[in-house]
Amino acid sequence: MMGFEGDARLRYSGGMRIKRIGRTVLLWWIGVTMLGCASQTVVPEALEAQLDKDVTFAQVLAAPESFVGKRIVVGGEVLKAKRTNAGMVIEVLQLPVNAEYEPTVVRTESQGRFFALTQEALDPATIREGTAVTLVGEVTGFRMDRLDEVEYRYPTFGVKHLYLWPTGYGAEPRSGFSVGVFGGMGVGSGGRIGGGFGRGY
Repeated sequence: MMGFEGDARLRYSGGMRIKRIGRTVLLWWIGVTMLGCASQTVVPEALEAQLDKDVTFAQVLAAPESFVGKRIVVGGEVLKAKRTNAGMVIEVLQLPVNAEYEPTVVRTESQGRFFALTQEALDPATIREGTAVTLVGEVTGFRMDRLDEVEYRYPTFGVKHLYLWPTGYGAEPRSGFSVGVFGGMGVGSGGRIGGGFGRGY
């Protein structure tokens, strides 16, 4: 009897060790996953340090020629995208962004429009009208164009990194997805799925 009880205790103890190991592996996996999520951001860390955070879109809108070369984060909604020989021109309705660089969904908070210029030969169909975007843009000046019946001065930005938000991105919870030179590839914190691309120039 003693031998049987001893064997039973041994088997039970071994089972508990397996369970402990399983829990340890599970906790380690959760920790690594959470760390990976936390590291994924809409604006890549490599570009975050290059931002001129004292410059606002309102300032650029008022005098774009005074801020040429400055890099800022701009959010908005795509109005249209057109391919050119030099890349792509995206007309964007500017929308304020929050601390996580999410554009507001309230269009009446817009301060104006701008052109985002990419050097990539992208298909305009991949950036549809109504898509919410956040971009790191370098001010390149302005371009005059028609807006209904008037001439409108559009600030122009050279795109350094572009993050595309999915439909319904403003709803909670959120999770993120970024693909790019700086953003890497992974799942972000929280229920959104998005994508981005960037260049290191």
